[in-house]
Amino acid sequence: MKVDQNLAACELLHGAYRDFNARRLDAVLARMQPTVVWPNGMEGGYVHGHAGVREYWTRQWAILDPRVDPTHIKIDPSGRFVVRVHQVVHNNDGSLLFDTFVSHVCTLRDGLIDRMEIEKDAPS
Repeated sequence: MKVDQNLAACELLHGAYRDFNARRLDAVLARMQPTVVWPNGMEGGYVHGHAGVREYWTRQWAILDPRVDPTHIKIDPSGRFVVRVHQVVHNNDGSLLFDTFVSHVCTLRDGLIDRMEIEKDAPS
């Protein structure tokens, strides 16, 4: 990938986290392929496509208040973007459930997020 493509990809990813934290669902979906494969961090497995992500996040945000902030982005040998994130999750009454770091491994296609996977206990 060229430097300008890498910069555009990093901006795409930073923007996705910014929009997720602001609960701008349509703005995040606009950064994804219509056929995106997205991890279901609550129940396991994956959701598929914009409709699957919309339903999952709408359900998630009704019971949880997650915030995910990228701290570092690198490109792995296969060209995937590995985003180290600080993940803080509260429940509806404000109680802290998680305060941890994980890595989100994103595959991009044609300038949009095509797939994301979660790697727990990732190194710094």
